Amino acid sequence: MLIPDLSPLWISLKVSLFATMITLGLGTFSAYRMYRYQGKVRSLIEGILIAPLILPPTVIGFVLLILLGKNGVLGQILTQWNLRVVFTWYAAVLAAIVVSFPLMYRSALGAFEQIEVLILDAAKIDGASEIAVFWYIALPLASPGIMAGTVLTFARALGEFGATLMIAGNIPGQTQTMPMAIYFAVEAGAIQEGWFWVIMVILISLAGIVTVNSWKV
Repeated sequence: MLIPDLSPLWISLKVSLFATMITLGLGTFSAYRMYRYQGKVRSLIEGILIAPLILPPTVIGFVLLILLGKNGVLGQILTQWNLRVVFTWYAAVLAAIVVSFPLMYRSALGAFEQIEVLILDAAKIDGASEIAVFWYIALPLASPGIMAGTVLTFARALGEFGATLMIAGNIPGQTQTMPMAIYFAVEAGAIQEGWFWVIMVILISLAGIVTVNSWKV
């Protein structure tokens, strides 16, 4: 079998890495804030944060398309600045961030919830600021769970299809990721090419898991 155009590989890696870095920051920050927050609307906020986990990816893609399209609220603002997100690789990154965010958030929140609150409160009593408590106490203690969430985020971003297709499209060399290459290869009857991309996705995902497991050891 001839090796197909490798652009879906590089696009997938680029999209997944950017999405993972952004989601790592957003998910960890949100999880820590929710860990320390006990307000009346906590359940509502958490429901909104994890909603992308249970919604079909096509629904997420549709909402993003409506918001960011040229007639959407955000799309009109971007147009005024001569910016376009829809049907670019930036849109693929955005889709990956939204669908993978709940995994990062729940993993980080679970890690923070394993920390004894008295430890953090004692640090604050001793004069540490909230920022110092987060960076020097909470974050190191929660790092194994956050690292696991990072791997899940990357794997989810790497395999994202539905929302990405809706908002970024399938443009070879620009927005065509490996999951899209698999789908359209099978649709065209190119089963061998489809197998090639399936194996690539599996190998990259396993490599990430093995790397993290080795780091933990």
